[in-house]
Amino acid sequence: MSDKKVDKGRRLMLTTVTGGVGLVGVGIGAIPFVASMTPSERAKAAGAPVEVDISDLPPGQMKVAEWRGNPVWIINRTKEMLDSLGAVTDKLVDPDSEVVTQQPEYAVNQYRSRRPEIAVIVGLCTHLGCSPTEKLAPGASDGVGEDWPGGFFCACHGSKFDLAGRVYKNVPAPTNLKIPPYKFLDDNLILVGEDSEETA
Repeated sequence: MSDKKVDKGRRLMLTTVTGGVGLVGVGIGAIPFVASMTPSERAKAAGAPVEVDISDLPPGQMKVAEWRGNPVWIINRTKEMLDSLGAVTDKLVDPDSEVVTQQPEYAVNQYRSRRPEIAVIVGLCTHLGCSPTEKLAPGASDGVGEDWPGGFFCACHGSKFDLAGRVYKNVPAPTNLKIPPYKFLDDNLILVGEDSEETA
């Protein structure tokens, strides 16, 4: 056994310094780990609301925007298009949009929109997520059939939707197309991805 006397004060100081340096090292090492858990700028932008200018959207036409990586259709419906919505209700699964999980409250109506003439719809089939093709013109001109009133046709499995995104009976898609949250910032500007209580 050694005759040297242990300096307990020095031992305590060395233990404290070593522990402190270790804690600083763990803190520095944790910074990249914690930073990796925060969403990237690209991820933040992907979920951010999107402004869509409809001032150049003529009646009877559609434009496509992208929100959260999904196509969003904005359709400027004519009076004839709006009239066709009432003519097909008996052929639809959910004509009154009673499955409210599919759309915001302000879209629980025949038009499924804040303003009857402007439709804002997520363009993904509710069957397996394919993007249906626009077949806006009535009749056989779009290749759907003589009695086609206009709407959307999903070529993946044959699902059909009217001009409000309501699904027809006897097709694979179980529910209407989804309505995203949106609001009008003014007469010609729509903000997709955010809504408010007041209706425009």
